[in-house]
Amino acid sequence: MNLRAAMNFRAVWAIYRVEMARAFRTVLQSIISPVISTSLYFVVFGSAIGSRITEIDGISYGAFIVPGLIMLSLLTQSISNASFAIYFPKFVGSIYELLSAPVSYLEIVIAYVGGAATKSIILGLIILATASLFVPLTILHPFWMVAFLVLTAVTFSLFGFIIGIWAKSFEQLQLVPLLIITPLTFLGGSFYSIHMLPGIWKTITLFNPVVYLISGFRWSFYGKADVSVGVSLGMTLVFLAACIAIVAWIFKTGYRLRN
Repeated sequence: MNLRAAMNFRAVWAIYRVEMARAFRTVLQSIISPVISTSLYFVVFGSAIGSRITEIDGISYGAFIVPGLIMLSLLTQSISNASFAIYFPKFVGSIYELLSAPVSYLEIVIAYVGGAATKSIILGLIILATASLFVPLTILHPFWMVAFLVLTAVTFSLFGFIIGIWAKSFEQLQLVPLLIITPLTFLGGSFYSIHMLPGIWKTITLFNPVVYLISGFRWSFYGKADVSVGVSLGMTLVFLAACIAIVAWIFKTGYRLRN
């Protein structure tokens, strides 16, 4: 059996197209709002703190925070897009039609996660273009920049998919992004180098998984990182594998798929 026969590409494309269409119908919320918020972060932090910290590791402060700001939006939007995409069918009851349709679980995951990741990647590139209007940017390793961008978007879209299945209310849907992801991103070196922290706090920070994402992504721009790029890539792949394993378990056991 060839791949085309085994995979229902028409079903995947149909779900993916619906998800992308939803983003463009709500373009103000999906794209413009995050770009404005990130631009305000850039202006406030770049101006207020940048006037006191001119350079970090030989990089101007305004340019230094760009990868962190992109990651901040990428993580939150990937989780938000994917979690809402799978939670809404549960909320309105259309999940039963989806589960009874001739569509495999793998195809459902590819469509929803692919849609969420695509929207996040587009947003990340828009923010990158917006940032280039404020400060001159250098991308020393464009291949790895795209690789970290795609890997992070897919990984956290999978994480958002898990949250969407786990959540029983819209309040729970917002719980993890607001109370966990955003603080971890701020504490993960978005606006500073972890080498600036005292010894004990630097050690504690290394337990934050977001540190490795931001460090690897910043390395792709400037060739400088808080953590070895190999370790950053490895940690990202470990988290991706963990998310894939959890999603596989969810569909195998049916955990909260119908309630």
